[in-house]
Amino acid sequence: MSVLVVGISHRSAPVAVLEQLALDQPGASKLAVDAVHEEHVSEAAVLATCNRVEVYADVSRFHGSVEALSRLLCERAGGEPEAFVPHLYVHYDDGAVSHLLQVASGLDSMAVGESQILGQVRDVLRQGQEGGTVGASLNLLFQQALRVGKRSHAETDIDRYAPSLVTASMEQAATHFGDLAGKRVLVIGAGSLAALAVGTASRAGAELTVANRTPTNADRLAGQYDARSVDLSAIPAELATTDVLISCTASSGQVLDAGQVAAARLGNPEPLIVADLALPHDVDPAVADLPGVTLVNLRSLAEELQHTDGGAAVDGVRRIVAEELKAFLAARRSASVTPTVVALRSMATGVVEAEMERLDHKLPGLDPTTRAEVLHTVRRVADKLLHQPTVRVKELANEDGAVSYAAALAELFALDPEAVDAVTRPGEV
Repeated sequence: MSVLVVGISHRSAPVAVLEQLALDQPGASKLAVDAVHEEHVSEAAVLATCNRVEVYADVSRFHGSVEALSRLLCERAGGEPEAFVPHLYVHYDDGAVSHLLQVASGLDSMAVGESQILGQVRDVLRQGQEGGTVGASLNLLFQQALRVGKRSHAETDIDRYAPSLVTASMEQAATHFGDLAGKRVLVIGAGSLAALAVGTASRAGAELTVANRTPTNADRLAGQYDARSVDLSAIPAELATTDVLISCTASSGQVLDAGQVAAARLGNPEPLIVADLALPHDVDPAVADLPGVTLVNLRSLAEELQHTDGGAAVDGVRRIVAEELKAFLAARRSASVTPTVVALRSMATGVVEAEMERLDHKLPGLDPTTRAEVLHTVRRVADKLLHQPTVRVKELANEDGAVSYAAALAELFALDPEAVDAVTRPGEV
């Protein structure tokens, strides 16, 4: 089995295209379930964030699986597949492993090095385990990705370098106000991104209000930061005196249109910064044309953040990823030949036992001591004959190249494929 990634992100598609495929957590879990029902897919996990949707799968066949996963993504995007497919990308086997390690460490994020992605990868693993779509293969891969992400943040200064989308939007707001202390900030939403926004604004000394469709969630988040909480119906009244609006809900439709914002701001000449961090967008992009309103959204943030480089911190993360990738692939390749080696040694044991049974029939009077010595000698001969091939096949498995030495070993010794498969079934590597 091999790992396959089919996805779309801010690197491959404009925000307008990404919005067509925005998935909430239930939608991502449903996509993973649909994926494992495809013929060549045994495990699946879906990473869906504000700037990417990726299906990770353990597959038995490349082409059929790429077609199946691409079709599932296109179905959820709607519209014409021809307009969507060119923005998809595919990573396979070693490339898929490398991609996830880069994603988890923040190297592939819109805000390079941001740490929120690490929590999102952790959530994907947990949801896949709970939903039964993640098995031994993807569990091992995602656990490794989490370790690499943690190590990257622990051993480099990437946290100080990399802004999150929230921090980047707040910095843009600060360019208008100079200081956010005492400014009125309204946050719409109560998920992880909203929590990050509330925490960031709180540390800046802003006066906070949280609005959410579910009042208990708004109360919970507001209570953590001594903020006010209001119902969605109160948003127009709150907007009348708001300095910064941050919207990051999981809504499938628009939360605020330009007319509502214009009506709410009527008579207020002060500037309003609108940071729309949702996908699909929460706020009508036309608000950017309103007097005194500055719109910050994923599109503008992507344009700004793509020009930043990583500096020494990002170089350090890249070195960690490269080191961990090499070690992980070496261990995986060594593990991949283990079933073949075990099956070969089992076959040898069977040959020894069959020959000893044949000897018993030919020499029924053989005394136990002599028989034990013969058995010991035959076993040693078998072990010595197999020792070098099994050692070399593990060494060769770590070398680059298209040759499958495990397959070659199985072919040379005419090993039963069922016997090889049986080694991995109980606890799959």
